Amino acid sequence: MKKVPLRRCLVSGESYPKHELIRIVRTPEGEIKVDPTGKVNGHGGYLRKDLATLEMAKKSKVLEKKFGPLSIEFYDELARYVK
Repeated sequence: MKKVPLRRCLVSGESYPKHELIRIVRTPEGEIKVDPTGKVNGHGGYLRKDLATLEMAKKSKVLEKKFGPLSIEFYDELARYVK
């Protein structure tokens, strides 16, 4: 049986299988984007694919603390991947 990789959600702090999460990455060029493949080069963090988790991330500003200032458009793009 193959081992399922676990990653920790930035908002809840709980570990989930990697396929249940979405990766946000800051590339070496400083661009912050959603990484649906999980393979983009750069510093990343994970969020659970859930609208409630996304709302908690906005309220607690956990993504801004990790990656720096983010635009409203970035959150809209992230919401499209979560749905």
